Amino acid sequence: MKTSLLPIAGIAVLIPFATGVSHAATLPAPPSSTAEIVAVEAWAFPQEQSSDPSAPVQAQQSAPNATMRVPGSTRSYTLSELGSNFVAPDWFPRDHPPAPHVVLFGRKPAWACGACHYPNGEGDADSATLAGLPKAYIIEQIKAFRDGQRIPPDPSMAEEARNLDDADLQQAADYFSNLKLPPIRRVVGTATVPRTHWDNFVHAPDHDGAREPIGERIIEISNDQKLYDRGDERTGFVAYVPPGSIEAGAKIAAAGTGAAPVCESCHGASLQGADLAGIGIAPPLAGRSPTYIVKELILFRLGKRNNPGAAPMRAEVSRLTLKEMINVAAYAGSRRP
Repeated sequence: MKTSLLPIAGIAVLIPFATGVSHAATLPAPPSSTAEIVAVEAWAFPQEQSSDPSAPVQAQQSAPNATMRVPGSTRSYTLSELGSNFVAPDWFPRDHPPAPHVVLFGRKPAWACGACHYPNGEGDADSATLAGLPKAYIIEQIKAFRDGQRIPPDPSMAEEARNLDDADLQQAADYFSNLKLPPIRRVVGTATVPRTHWDNFVHAPDHDGAREPIGERIIEISNDQKLYDRGDERTGFVAYVPPGSIEAGAKIAAAGTGAAPVCESCHGASLQGADLAGIGIAPPLAGRSPTYIVKELILFRLGKRNNPGAAPMRAEVSRLTLKEMINVAAYAGSRRP
């Protein structure tokens, strides 16, 4: 349902703003090196597939018309449908209000929004969680993609934004903004994690069950990879984070770092989001993917988010180390949405 990402390794940390004023001239030098950022790309920028050296030889693929099901649902989809960008498998329609056509089926050439973001808007480590985002914020971000002010590592999102007409955008934004995000993530501090490979844009544990030190990473996996591959939005995720990172992130959110201001001053108490007069919308972060949050912080750092509303975050991220980004993301993901 998604296309492969383009690597951004080697991009310089100091990127000019759209105005032509250099980042270095207006903000303190970032405390993290380009090499560190490239290392983060390896775990925070999802890939479609990577190898699992311990995996057994794959059995022959099922036929495209083979019928797929998930537990608890009376619906079925073919493998061909599950692999289509114009079908968002809606296994549990009673879990959400009736979805607009563009969310479930797209409107060619625009894809179905739910094919990546799910009909309940929960997203994953690669796709933004849209459920509960303010309608105005969703529209603002789509327009930023269209205008080249927000440059995703996966160019398909910018193309999708250009293909989406304004009427469907309004319907989709209204739908997703009125959804309540369920608590579908657990954030767990741990010193070791399963060794993983990429499978359909999320980390999946290697077949041999080997473990390795987590280091300065977040490793986010589905609770059931097979059901995730079928688009089962009830499956949920667990995000493994370094020991102590949730507690350290809570301190940054409430008190800042000395260099960086308090996260809650814009994103609200417990990071539930806020609409700030004269500044713009600070989206809710609570309960959302820690991996996705780190990825977006890196994109702010790299100058890939340059719409006017992004200016406060560009300044904020310039004062955060990569470890602090991980800590803040771990704390945000651990909060109840």
